[in-house]
Amino acid sequence: MRRFLRPGHDPVRERLKRDLFQFNKTVEHGFPHQPSALGYSPFLRLMAIGTRSGAIKLYGAPGVEFMGLHEENNTVMQIHFIPDQCQLVTLLDDNSLHLWSLKQHGGGSELREENRFTLKGPPGSPPSATQVTAVLAHSSREVLYLGTESGNIFVVELPSFQVLEDRTITPEAVLQRIPEDNCNRRSCELVEALQEHPKNPDQILIGYSRALIVLWDLQNNKAIHHFLGSQQLENLYWQRDGSKFISCHYDGSYTQWPVSSDSRQSEPLENTVPYGPFPCKAISKIYWQTTKNGLPYIIFQGGMPRASYGDRHSISVIHGSQQTAFDFTSRVIDFFIIFSSDPAAEFDDPSALVVLAEEELVVIDLKSAGWPAVHPPYLASLHCSAITCSHHVSNIPLKLWERIISAGSKQNIHYSSMPWPIDGGTNIAPDPPQRDLLLTGHEDGTVRFWDASGVCLHLLYKLSTVRVFLTDADPNDNMNTLGEDEWPPLRKVGTFDPYSDDPRLGIQKIYLCKYSGYLAVAGTAGQVLVMELNDEDAEHVVDHAEADLLQDQEGYRWKGHEKLKTRDGPVRFEAGFQPFVLVQCQPPAVVTSLALHSEWKLVAFGTSHGFGLFDHQQKRLVFVKCTLHPSDQLALEGPLSRVKSLKKSLRQSFRRMRRSRVSSRKRRGGGGNASEVQEANAKFDQDALQEMELAPVQRKIEARSAEDSFTGFVRTLYFADTFLRDSSRHCPSLWAGTNGGTVYAFCLRVPPAERRMDEPVRAEQAKEIQLMHRAPVVGILVLDGRSTPLPEPLEVAHDLSKSPDMQGSHQLLVVSEEQFKVFTLPKVSSKLKLKLTALEGCRVRKVTVANFGSCKTDDYSENDLAVLTNLGDIQIISLPFLKLQIRYPCIRKEDVSGIASCVFTKYGQGFYLISPSEFERFSLSTKWLVEPRCIVDMPEVTSNNHVHNKPGTENAARKSSPSDGGEDERKSGRLMEHALLNDEKVLKEIQSTLEGGR
Repeated sequence: MRRFLRPGHDPVRERLKRDLFQFNKTVEHGFPHQPSALGYSPFLRLMAIGTRSGAIKLYGAPGVEFMGLHEENNTVMQIHFIPDQCQLVTLLDDNSLHLWSLKQHGGGSELREENRFTLKGPPGSPPSATQVTAVLAHSSREVLYLGTESGNIFVVELPSFQVLEDRTITPEAVLQRIPEDNCNRRSCELVEALQEHPKNPDQILIGYSRALIVLWDLQNNKAIHHFLGSQQLENLYWQRDGSKFISCHYDGSYTQWPVSSDSRQSEPLENTVPYGPFPCKAISKIYWQTTKNGLPYIIFQGGMPRASYGDRHSISVIHGSQQTAFDFTSRVIDFFIIFSSDPAAEFDDPSALVVLAEEELVVIDLKSAGWPAVHPPYLASLHCSAITCSHHVSNIPLKLWERIISAGSKQNIHYSSMPWPIDGGTNIAPDPPQRDLLLTGHEDGTVRFWDASGVCLHLLYKLSTVRVFLTDADPNDNMNTLGEDEWPPLRKVGTFDPYSDDPRLGIQKIYLCKYSGYLAVAGTAGQVLVMELNDEDAEHVVDHAEADLLQDQEGYRWKGHEKLKTRDGPVRFEAGFQPFVLVQCQPPAVVTSLALHSEWKLVAFGTSHGFGLFDHQQKRLVFVKCTLHPSDQLALEGPLSRVKSLKKSLRQSFRRMRRSRVSSRKRRGGGGNASEVQEANAKFDQDALQEMELAPVQRKIEARSAEDSFTGFVRTLYFADTFLRDSSRHCPSLWAGTNGGTVYAFCLRVPPAERRMDEPVRAEQAKEIQLMHRAPVVGILVLDGRSTPLPEPLEVAHDLSKSPDMQGSHQLLVVSEEQFKVFTLPKVSSKLKLKLTALEGCRVRKVTVANFGSCKTDDYSENDLAVLTNLGDIQIISLPFLKLQIRYPCIRKEDVSGIASCVFTKYGQGFYLISPSEFERFSLSTKWLVEPRCIVDMPEVTSNNHVHNKPGTENAARKSSPSDGGEDERKSGRLMEHALLNDEKVLKEIQSTLEGGR
């Protein structure tokens, strides 16, 4: 049989690969991109958010998450939960309705699309006749009322979506039951609002856009009351006892209407323009909430004076003499109030205001004085300032974790202590096996520390580097201060702030040592800050050092931005990470690589001009190395000059093409007539075009010119204790890889601890390797005598890793964009290589060492390379033999920003941005998997319409598509049938029922 096996095919290894590797996209962290609709179920205490791309996401208690996706990818316009059910209905912008359920499946529950429906009018009717504008999910749980642009209200049966034509409420039927002197002067127009009477489910309130409001009797199919407003209607809201309702209008006013039994037409009790008397914007939604102390909460969206505040996105809360207009930095999509849902309760007693804005979710505590915001445990606004880089640190020691949380809690004192009010369902996922941090750098100079251990990405602490520099904005400015006499009483809320005081503040590289607490961050203007963790506020001077990477070479002139100006004298810092030294690169170009060795107290940094090494204990520059090629002028122009350079290079390319065409024509000779020449030229142009189109796909590895732009760009830096000079003595070393395929190696002499402050660190260049194909170097790694990657600094000292094998020979792995190559050390002779590009045009974008453990046994794990390519696929490559193990498609190759943002973890997981505000989390490991697992109580409705709870179901699968639902439903049905037939009580009940029937 052995001869029939494919070369290299090992059945044992294939089984082991199945135990080690498995690709899953597990959860989306952050805030949904382009939200368009909001819904809330007081019964389930679950919130639903719909997006413009057709996604629908449900959230409850932290860790309780569900997601579904409409096949049509249309915008979700409205979301309505079916009362007292685990079902909801969505309305899309193509006028289709979709019924979703939390269904049992394989021992768990998931969000599944049950049915879909599009309302159709009679043949020849205009689209407006059936364009749905308002939806009412009736408390009977049997029907939906659909208001349309034509004024018709259709009744649709659930769950079949069958139209009950005999129950349609037409505008003609409504106007027939209204006195002629009123109906003559107005038509109904579109239905703006439908509201069920809170005490009588047989009555609904119908609001038409022309301010005609009708209380309709469903049993007798007639109008009981009608109400005539003077302004265009926007929305309606019933008071809890059903004695009054509120209407809000286009002119910024709201009106109270009494519902009396002795009159068919009611006059308004009160009409109020809260921000009048000047013209105001529309109030699009309103709540009137009763309280025990008698003073209601009036909460509404909009209504601001048009002239001065027409561009504000606000929601106002009025309670007695208290009035605040919460001002959001992005457009308000929708909002709802969390209040007492007990039907027997006499008052609403609102507890929280939940606002979905375009860029963030904000929750306001209405119980506490001053109405503070509640710190969200999920749906974090990751992009409150644009994300510029990411850094993941696995397995954080408990002491460091607690210190970071302590620093963050001091920043959150202005938040409410109220528990998270959206707390439906129960998270039954096991506790995370370790503490993980995801650090994000932002355009405004901040670094945010996120708890990435579980399903919820939770903000722990925010670090700002702005205080070190002089900027236009004062860091002590408080945006939330409110003058006593200011009107309207606006108050900024939320964290979304897309504007940066200075783009040079942007964070480009982050490196955290989890054992020592040292943190290095580097920015857009060549600034490198080294920080240490301090549990108390402190005021101190930040030491400065300059690193001239050009080393005073003549003929070079920096044309980019200037460096940031620093503050003189002591600077006050909050508890947390506090900078103690600043290294300023000259020219102040973007820092492209960063490495920190906390045991040796060294930090290395690189730009497009070179790299340097800094001793942050002695606060002394050790050396700098210029990597700039004499022809590399683009590196001196800075990011703002690149557009001009691009135009220049394009012009030069087209000139070369023209010259080559002219010379080729001359070589062919001037003979022949004009038509032949034109034909030849046309054929040449076509061939050239085909060559240009096919070039990226068919490009083989080939040598690049040393004169290509940005060859000196430093892509990677790496510290290693290895054999560099000879095989008998190992020493500290620094390795650097450039965009031109060059690897530099420096021997370092680090004094012992007792003389560390007395003697300087010395460095000497020992090696320089030039890759023949000159492809950019994206990763460098040293393997010890056991072919294991060297441990992190201080990892061995903390007994978290074995000491590296210094007896056997070490190996150097150099990863370029196009190939992997292993060299022996110290001779640096080529030993092994794996070509990646070949004919596919595939290039390495990200590479890291990941540890993969077997899901079958705890005794086996191995280190492999996780590689992300420019095609968006992930490849796992074995160490040290460089064998491709498996390949998974992960990111669309067109999603360049997603590929650029990807970050791998140490244990085979990863994150990448699927939008400016969302990280997609994925796992390559069978052992390490973070995904939602939760239980939601399922209501059971008996014949007498009382609601009972039956055991909850577990959320096992995060996503589902309607297309694969039939088989799963049949399986779950068989499972349920099997469970019922094995239940003795159920069988006895069936038997007694049958006997009673006889």
